[in-house]
Amino acid sequence: MRHSEFWDLMDRHLGAGYAKVWADTHVMGILGGRTAVEALDAGEDPKTVWRAVHATRGLPASER
Repeated sequence: MRHSEFWDLMDRHLGAGYAKVWADTHVMGILGGRTAVEALDAGEDPKTVWRAVHATRGLPASER
């Protein structure tokens, strides 16, 4: 998954205005106590970060 695909999914599920705020402020234990932005900046694979967001937000399995 590319970073652009990750952000497209975030925008679709959280809204374009809220996705980046949520990704920059919501700390997830599944990402080692980091936000999505911190994980991406540290080089984490966007697919791994998306899976963490997916699990945290309780999104439908079809959106994995």
